Amino acid sequence: MKAIQVSKVGGSEVLEFIDIPAPEPKPNEALVQIKAAGVNFIDVYYREGRYPAPLPFIPGQEGAGVVTRIGSEVSHVQPGNRVAYTGVLGSYAEFAAVPADRLIHIPEKLDFNQAAAAMLQGMTAHYLSHSTFSIKRGQTVLIHAAAGGVGMLLVQIAKKLGARVIGTAGSDEKAKLARDAGADELIIYTKQDFEKETLRLTNDKGVDVVYDGVGKTTFEKDLKVLRPRGYLVLFGGASGAVPPFDLMLLTKHGSLFIARPSLHHHIGTRAELEERSTDVLQMIASGHLKLRIHKAYPLSQAQEAHRDLEGRKTSGKLLLIP
Repeated sequence: MKAIQVSKVGGSEVLEFIDIPAPEPKPNEALVQIKAAGVNFIDVYYREGRYPAPLPFIPGQEGAGVVTRIGSEVSHVQPGNRVAYTGVLGSYAEFAAVPADRLIHIPEKLDFNQAAAAMLQGMTAHYLSHSTFSIKRGQTVLIHAAAGGVGMLLVQIAKKLGARVIGTAGSDEKAKLARDAGADELIIYTKQDFEKETLRLTNDKGVDVVYDGVGKTTFEKDLKVLRPRGYLVLFGGASGAVPPFDLMLLTKHGSLFIARPSLHHHIGTRAELEERSTDVLQMIASGHLKLRIHKAYPLSQAQEAHRDLEGRKTSGKLLLIP
């Protein structure tokens, strides 16, 4: 089968397009023919070695496709089923062996591209808004990279929960996309100081929560735009990892809370995975949550997809098509 392999960690150039044998499913696994694989910043973290994985490995944490074979212990999926998953390495390939208890049936109204685009980023937006910080009507939230894959979904969900949404974006074009998704106010961080603008828009009171997938370049100012006892939810590091800091800063800025969550801990059980994924997929199928797929690349162009993602050239979801 064709696959992308990482034999040494580093830049996008370490993503090698190769031929290797298709995997054999274990008793608890299903072999899935991948029709679409999601591209996410967590893939960059694995590629760079920030998240360690035994070398060589096939990257990719999100996929959708058709079950072709099942292991002897598998019962809830059968060959021919359309399924999607996230949280298992190996989706940058034509086939992947996936633990069957991680597979979710795709609703009839959704195609493979939509399913692959929804799993990781959709459930991330869901747990951020429903679990890490449960948004209440009337609260004000700041969402960084509001035109990104998670950002646009989070904007929509926050609005449906009744929040006032302030978003940041890097260009007028991206600002329009975030506004079309429902953001009430947009700050173009390449032209405006988001700290000053956020405080101006909140009459110096600050926001209830900051959702930050950017990290290093935004962290210090995030602390300054929160209301007393506000929440900073740091769910990614697109600009780099946040350096060590003095916890007394949380007291200085108003007895703040900070969380560094991951999707893995919010879909740890089969019941939670089913509940969260069903909620997200049904919202998409019903039209209450709209996906934006920025571009679908051939699998062989994984390097280009990573460069575009890291260069902030995208708005919405990136996919690889084997």
